[in-house]
Amino acid sequence: MESQRSFLFIALVLVSFFLFQEWQKDYHPQQDVPQQVASSGDIPSSEVPASDSNNADVPASARDTIRPQLAQADRLIKVHTNVLDLVIDTKGGDILGADLKNYPIEQGEPALIALLSKNHQAQSGLIGKDGPDGNRKGRPNYLAPKLEYTNNGDADIVIPLTWSNGGLTVTKTLTIKANEYDIDVSYTIKNNSSEIKTVQPYAQLKKLILAPETSMMMNAYNAATYSTKEERYEKYDMDEMEDRNLSKNTVGGWVAMQQHYFVAAWVPNQQQQNNIFTKVASNGSGIIGYKGPLFEIQPGQTETISTTLYAGPKNQEKMAELAEYLDLTVDYGPLWFISKLLFWLLNILHGLIPNWGVAIILITVVVKFILYPLTKKQTISMAKMRKLQPKLAQLKERFGDDKQKMGPAMMELYKKEQVNPMGGCLPLLLQMPIFLSLYWMLMESVELRHAPFIFWITDLSTKDPFFVLPVLYGASMFLMQKLQPTPTTDPMQQKVMMWMPVVFSLLFVIFPAGLVLYWCVNNIISILQTLYIYRQIDKKGLDKPKDKTKGKTKVVKSK
Repeated sequence: MESQRSFLFIALVLVSFFLFQEWQKDYHPQQDVPQQVASSGDIPSSEVPASDSNNADVPASARDTIRPQLAQADRLIKVHTNVLDLVIDTKGGDILGADLKNYPIEQGEPALIALLSKNHQAQSGLIGKDGPDGNRKGRPNYLAPKLEYTNNGDADIVIPLTWSNGGLTVTKTLTIKANEYDIDVSYTIKNNSSEIKTVQPYAQLKKLILAPETSMMMNAYNAATYSTKEERYEKYDMDEMEDRNLSKNTVGGWVAMQQHYFVAAWVPNQQQQNNIFTKVASNGSGIIGYKGPLFEIQPGQTETISTTLYAGPKNQEKMAELAEYLDLTVDYGPLWFISKLLFWLLNILHGLIPNWGVAIILITVVVKFILYPLTKKQTISMAKMRKLQPKLAQLKERFGDDKQKMGPAMMELYKKEQVNPMGGCLPLLLQMPIFLSLYWMLMESVELRHAPFIFWITDLSTKDPFFVLPVLYGASMFLMQKLQPTPTTDPMQQKVMMWMPVVFSLLFVIFPAGLVLYWCVNNIISILQTLYIYRQIDKKGLDKPKDKTKGKTKVVKSK
C-alpha cells in the first residue's frame, strides 16, 4: 500500500511538471521586435464588421482591398499615466499600444509588458448606414486637441476626438484614469441634418496568432474568450475561428484576448443587446468583438453611447466590478471553485502579513490543519500495515505464488486485524484536488508575479537562483521516507524509492520558488504531524485492534 501511495505522489508531481511546461510557454512569450507602430489605416476594411443594416454593407471587393498607409508621427497620440503608456491613432481612434508600467518583462529590467502592440490592437467605432466607420472611404480621421497627455497626480485624462461630415458630428472621448487599467470610451453623436441618422457601435480585439495553441493537458489559455448570459466563460481559439465565425446574441456580455497574468477586454453596456462575433483577418489575425444595437438619431438630437476597455493584469476584484464573470479569465481550471476559495484565504493572510512568501507558508499550514484528520487516518493505516508485514511475509512463505489462495488469506488477515488496505491511499486521493487547486492558484495569480520573499528569493514566480529550496525539498522527502519506510521487498522498487528525493530535487530546480516553497513547507509539516501521530500511537496503542468486549459485562458460569 505504501508503494501505491508513492506512485500516486509521483503521478501528482509529474502532472505538476507537465503543467509547468505549458505555463512556461505563456509566462515567457516571444516579444514583438520593436518597430514602427502600424496604424489602424493598415487594417483592411473587411476587418470592420458589417452593420446589421443591409444598406450599410460595403461590397466585398471594396472591403477586401488593402490600403497600405504608414503611421505618421503627427497622427499618434501618446498618453502617460501612473500605470499605462498608451498609443492612440487619430485614424479610427484605435489603441495601438499599451505598455504596463508596473510590470517589466523581467524583474529589474526596463522593458515593459506590451499588452497591446502592433500585433495586438483594440479597435472601436461606429458602423451602420451613417456610421463613420461603415462607409467605403475607410476609417474616420479624428481631430485631436493635442498629441501628448500626461496625468497630473490622480487626475483623469480626457481625450476628445472629433469628426464631422456636415450632417453628423461625432465626438469620441477616451477617459483614462491615473491609477486604473480600464478606459472609458464614449461617443457623443449629434444629428445636424433634417433626416434620421442610423449608427451602430462596435468594438473588437485583433491579435496576430503566429502558431496554433497546443496543450498536453491544461494550460494557461492564451487566445480569445467571451461571456454571455447563458455561457459564463467560454474559450474560442484560432482553430475554431478558422472553422466557423462565432455569432452570439446576448444582453451584456464581454469579449477578451488574454495571456498568462494579463488580459485586454471590451465590456459593452451591460443592459443592451449585443452580438458577439469572431473572424479571421486576411493577415492571419484572430478577431473577437461585439456589435451593439442600432441607434436612430432624430434630426437635431444628440445620442451618447459608451463602452469600456480593460487592458491590464488579471485583478479579480477589479474585473468582477466591471462585468459579471470577467474575473473568470483568471483560469483556475476545472477546480476553479476550490482555487478561488484558496486565493481568498491567501489574500486575507497577505493582508495580515504583507509578504506573499509568508502568506504561502501560512496557507499551507491552514490547509494541512484542515486535512489533519485525513492525514491521521492515513498515518495510522500505514502504521498498522507495517505491523502486519511479518504476518504477510509468513503468508507468502506458506502460499508462495499461489494467488488464488494468497488473496483470500490476506483479506482474512486484514479483517481479523481490522485493517483497511486502502486506508493509506484514499486520504491521499482526497487531498489531490486541493493540491492541484493550490498549484493553479499559485500559478495563475498575478499578485505573485515578481513578488519577493526573503534573502535570495526576490521573485516567487521564477526558480530559486541558488537551488536552496529544491535541496531542502529533497532532504525533507528523504526524512519522510525514513519515517514511512516502503514495505516492498522488491530490490528494484527499493532502488527507485531511494532515488526519488534526488530525482524530485532535480525536477523542482526549474519550478517557480513559490511552488517549491509550498511543497517544502507541506513536507516539513507532514513530518511533524507524522512524528506526533506516531507518539500518540505508541502512547495509546491506536494501531491495535479495538477490544470488542470492552465495556461489556462478562458472564461467569458457575461450575
